[in-house]
Amino acid sequence: MQLSLEQAKEILKHTLAEQGKKGFKPMAVVVLGAGGGIKASESQDGTSLLRPKIAHGKAYGAYSLGLGSRALFERAKVEPFFIQAMNSLCDGALVPVPGGVLIRSKDGELLGAVGVTGDLSDNDEICAIAGIEAAGLVADAG
Repeated sequence: MQLSLEQAKEILKHTLAEQGKKGFKPMAVVVLGAGGGIKASESQDGTSLLRPKIAHGKAYGAYSLGLGSRALFERAKVEPFFIQAMNSLCDGALVPVPGGVLIRSKDGELLGAVGVTGDLSDNDEICAIAGIEAAGLVADAG
């Protein structure tokens, strides 16, 4: 099974709907599919210039290592040199803070990842999880 463009757009729509419902700051969202390629991306009015890159880094790090960025964040606390080495291997694109959530099928197959940034990292993660689950898929934050 692969993540379809339609599913990626549903995740994006529901992620931003959650942002609006919660009243969080403007967000950038990147949805990655198979192989880590961008399936959908959107930045709300009022986000800063780097937000799309940060959202991509959260999703890319999660997808590349097969761990939600919350798990990467926890690992960075105890093994900072490991995360630094992984970031080097990712050409500096790994952002190990909450907001990068793996997308899984109902049977556990890895389909992609969502990266969200704009508010506090915990709030970014809340929106990513809501978007994935509203699209009928399983969120794995780590």
